[in-house]
Amino acid sequence: MTRRSGRLQAKHEHGSTHGDKIAKIKKEQCSRKKTQKRLNGGTQNLRVQEGTSKAEVLTETPMEGLQDAFDRPAFLHQTQLCPLPQLSWGSSEDVWVKMLSKETKYKHSKNSLERHPRLQPKMRAVLLDWLMEVCEAYFLHRQTFYLAQDFFDRFMLTQENMEKERLQLIGITALFIASKIEEIYPPKIMELAYVTDGACLEEEILQMELIMLKALNWDLVPETVVSWMKLYIQMASVYDFTNLLVPQFSQETYIQITQLLDLCILDINSLDFKYGVLAAAAFCHFISFDIVQKVSGLSWEMVEGCVNWMAPFVETMASYERAKLKEFVKVSSDDRHNIQTHVDYLSMLHEAQQKSTIPVNGIFPPTPPSSAEKSSSH
Repeated sequence: MTRRSGRLQAKHEHGSTHGDKIAKIKKEQCSRKKTQKRLNGGTQNLRVQEGTSKAEVLTETPMEGLQDAFDRPAFLHQTQLCPLPQLSWGSSEDVWVKMLSKETKYKHSKNSLERHPRLQPKMRAVLLDWLMEVCEAYFLHRQTFYLAQDFFDRFMLTQENMEKERLQLIGITALFIASKIEEIYPPKIMELAYVTDGACLEEEILQMELIMLKALNWDLVPETVVSWMKLYIQMASVYDFTNLLVPQFSQETYIQITQLLDLCILDINSLDFKYGVLAAAAFCHFISFDIVQKVSGLSWEMVEGCVNWMAPFVETMASYERAKLKEFVKVSSDDRHNIQTHVDYLSMLHEAQQKSTIPVNGIFPPTPPSSAEKSSSH
């Protein structure tokens, strides 16, 4: 495999180290704090005034404390503005609030493995890596894979004492459900049973589908990591707000970021973070934080832990061959970046995890609280 040196950085930040970038962002944030007053505690209702161009979303952060933005008050800590422009096809404020509410509704946590003593984090990584291979073989979209990943992780959070022999059945069933939601022409169930090499029968997939749907309470429309990422990069690249739904970003840059997300999602510690934060942290490694903050509404304090956790993955990925756009039969050139691809992620994951166990200045990086713990603390 061809290797290259260097780190993934924004074009105008070549040569700077991860530590330099973190120090620069902290300095900028400290400067802002001196000129801004924070709103004190208490609760107020989320207010969207009819006829206004922008709504002030009153919440502790865009990703935290939003209980149910439509009929329950949000916890107040600072004012966040909706970053979306005026939309001709709907209310930008409603769209934004709906996306934020899903971060609270669809809970995930790495603590799910505590409910399954016989399972190890590597088993999850191997399963998701295999699902990426299946997606590429059948030209399935990235969103399909990330839906399947979300279904799998949330389902495991509802179960106990699962045997490792059942993981492939759960994984392929999650992909079966996701493909029917996302794909115009989803693979037939016989095709998905075939790729398991006889390990999963069609009847078993159908039975597991019912079990999973009931366990998930039919909640099947989360904002995935890749949907947040697509929004952020679109907002950072947009030049024609009248066609916001039409991709206006570089496909080459997009696949670099999504490959980093693919690698990170294999590590179960990625579930410590909300999807919107995970996507924002990945974006931080390719562009200035000022832009990330503008398109996400997240403060540096909200993404710092994730950015630091992600650093070994960025370093590892930079030592491998740069991701390239692939050509797919019957896939148009303007959609090829959306097709889920696969590389030797397991080797990359092993290297990244080895790096993450090395202390910095004799100090091991702290483990941030899970998304569930963050929500419960408010």
